[in-house]
Amino acid sequence: MRNNQSQKIVAEKLLQTNAIRLNVADPFTWASGWKSPIYCDNRRVLSFPYIRDFIKSEMCNSLFEIFPQAELLAGVATAGIAWGAMAADHLKLPFIYVRPKPKQHGLGNQIEGFFEKGQKTVVIEDLISTGKSALEVVAVLKNEGLMVLGIVSIFTYGFEEGRKAFENAGIPYKSLTNYETLISLATEKGIVTPEQQGILLKWRDDPANWKGVL
Repeated sequence: MRNNQSQKIVAEKLLQTNAIRLNVADPFTWASGWKSPIYCDNRRVLSFPYIRDFIKSEMCNSLFEIFPQAELLAGVATAGIAWGAMAADHLKLPFIYVRPKPKQHGLGNQIEGFFEKGQKTVVIEDLISTGKSALEVVAVLKNEGLMVLGIVSIFTYGFEEGRKAFENAGIPYKSLTNYETLISLATEKGIVTPEQQGILLKWRDDPANWKGVL
């Protein structure tokens, strides 16, 4: 019960800060080229101190409950860096972050920070869609000899593609809230109509081929 309630509260905070925006009539275009009636930018939450603190606390609760053996947190650059650093500070754990590619100058690091081989590591991400970026980070960490326990994120769309990717990789993941909870709450609060709720849920079934409302 607490889990469902906390998911609903986190979703409410994301809507309150406009970190998540819904627009069925005039959909957004993602970097992938997908048309989407939802846009998520959890970086906005960082500008609201009390909400930021709440999200950080929920993330730490999840880490403590699901991955109590964690010895190291690793943020996914760039959006996961701030959340990972805050959670690591709160839990008094060491922190590193992982770039998409090795740096093109200096030491050429892809992983920034100090770590030791064999450390039990949890990856911190702000958003899970297909899971590709998070799993690429997992691969980098494993290649450096770290033991990856799993991933914690703020929000997930719950795409089937992502679920299968994590399952195939054998990597457990936990998001503080999810798409179903968010859409249910948005309908309850009158942000979207029941008809729009149906459109939003249908989009999630096949986002790559969704063309908007005809």
